[in-house]
Amino acid sequence: MNYATRIFCCATLLFTALAFAAEQPAVDVETDARLPLEELQLFAQVFEQIRNAYVEEIDDKTLLEKAITGMLSELDPHSGFLQEESYEQLQEQTTGEFGGLGIEVGMQDGFVKVVSPIDGTPAQRAGVQPGDLIIKLDDEAVQGMSLEEAIVKMRGPKGSAITLTIAREGVDAPLVIKLVRDVIKVESVRSRTLENGFGYVRIAQFQVDTGTEFVKHLQKLKGDAPPLKGVVLDLRNNPGGLLPSSIDVADALLDNGLIVYTQGRIPSSNSRFSATPGDELEGVPVVVLINGGTASASEIVAGALQDQHRAVIMGSTSFGKGSVQNVLPLQDGRAIKLTTARYYTPGGRSIQAEGIEPDIRVARAEIRVIEGLGSIKESDLSGHLSNGNAKGGVAGDEDKTTDVTDNQLYEALNLLKGIAILGEK
Repeated sequence: MNYATRIFCCATLLFTALAFAAEQPAVDVETDARLPLEELQLFAQVFEQIRNAYVEEIDDKTLLEKAITGMLSELDPHSGFLQEESYEQLQEQTTGEFGGLGIEVGMQDGFVKVVSPIDGTPAQRAGVQPGDLIIKLDDEAVQGMSLEEAIVKMRGPKGSAITLTIAREGVDAPLVIKLVRDVIKVESVRSRTLENGFGYVRIAQFQVDTGTEFVKHLQKLKGDAPPLKGVVLDLRNNPGGLLPSSIDVADALLDNGLIVYTQGRIPSSNSRFSATPGDELEGVPVVVLINGGTASASEIVAGALQDQHRAVIMGSTSFGKGSVQNVLPLQDGRAIKLTTARYYTPGGRSIQAEGIEPDIRVARAEIRVIEGLGSIKESDLSGHLSNGNAKGGVAGDEDKTTDVTDNQLYEALNLLKGIAILGEK
């Protein structure tokens, strides 16, 4: 029996095992049990040619691992074969502390695409932006690497440096950015009072405890700024995270109704998630800020609140990751990340590759306040009449205003103020 025949027999046994597993009652999928014999034979021939003629000798184990990696990576940008180290790092990321640069990435046209930099990380501080294409890591071209290989190269001990070469839309020449790796500690939820009666909540990433932390911050805002008249929920540059946490966040703002549902090929991929009674804000108006870095779990929240008419969505179109990945552990400590379903908003929209469209489109812009130069008011005129009000002065003290350099946040706050004024009247 020659080598190609042995490989063909092994591959046949492998596919027979997979076909047998697919026919088990737990997986209710119509499966063609016939083996693609010609394709298996082709695989064996290609395997033998690479093994014998490739410029450098590669052992059979490595070749088979590369075959598995290629099989998964060619399915879609989010499926992949996770080596033990990458699997451990993925688990660490959901707890909010891990080492690296602080970038959520995917693959596009052979390059690593930045979905979003994470708040307070080396990448965010250095100005890495959603949509950037990483074309080099130090002096090594990214094209040809798998996503896992690129991620491993970006990881490293705290204090070590790496240089990213980035292609950015609208910029003619590649950008060269030097980053120093750090231990990434992501604060999932934070909040503050913008002005009297108006609160701000920022969710940077959906982790295990995000839903619980979100409720705590809402309760704190209600205590710090009574009566609470409006809340801005900032999901900009939120790359997503855990599906259950996004459901918890949407549930905290909804009193009833569907939040999200998923559809896949197997029964376990088909799920529906609905809100439980109790709106933590008791109907207080909410504006949700989104942009091109708003992805996955954060799009679930925005889509649910938009379809259920619980919030006004403001900003720019979100990333458009409308698929669900399951991480399936393997026996040797490795795992595969496999796309198993698409998710849909309560109104039946699949946002895959389209994203959430804001109700009010506000592009990020640089703005500055222009003060009136040389203007004269009535109160400046000599001998002006008093206004007859008991309180002295020409106007009441102004509330503390939010930073106008963030024009999207400024517009969100103004919208909430308008809603509050109309509600009072």
